[in-house]
Amino acid sequence: MWTIAGTLTPVPALDRLDLVAGPVAAALRSMADGARFAVAEIDPTLADTAEFCAHYGSPLEASANCVVVAGKRGDTVRYAACLVLATTRADVNGVVRRRLDARKASFAPMDDAVSLSGMEYGGITPVGLPADWPVLLSPEVAAAPELVIGSGIRGSKLLVPGEVLAKLPGAEVVDGLAR
Repeated sequence: MWTIAGTLTPVPALDRLDLVAGPVAAALRSMADGARFAVAEIDPTLADTAEFCAHYGSPLEASANCVVVAGKRGDTVRYAACLVLATTRADVNGVVRRRLDARKASFAPMDDAVSLSGMEYGGITPVGLPADWPVLLSPEVAAAPELVIGSGIRGSKLLVPGEVLAKLPGAEVVDGLAR
């Protein structure tokens, strides 16, 4: 079923919630589309996208990276998750900054991203993030028939159709998000 799996052995994510972070497991259990996610265990030292794709034979163009962005205006900080294909980068200083109505936007500090998401650095995923965070998706991600994304931990990956990600709470498909 998963043509992008390479040498991975995906199983229904709901059958192996031990392979995802706590907030991800809670979100998957509560989602109508939770059964459309698969999970595959990986070597956590190979979680970074380029190494993961090279080792497991999963195409780079079928991987999506999730970055946490902090936008500041005065003393107010707003967070968002941005999901773009691994072959592109999120337009943090343009599109994301404007969407967050911020004077300045940048990648959130690692400690903030980890503590606020409840996920491991290098495994953060748009599934199970705080409810008040917008989840910004590039149109290419939303349209992808299947993607590999983080699972909230470095020891596994989720496989999911892009259309399911576009239905996540707070999800918005944003033109021009990816460069």
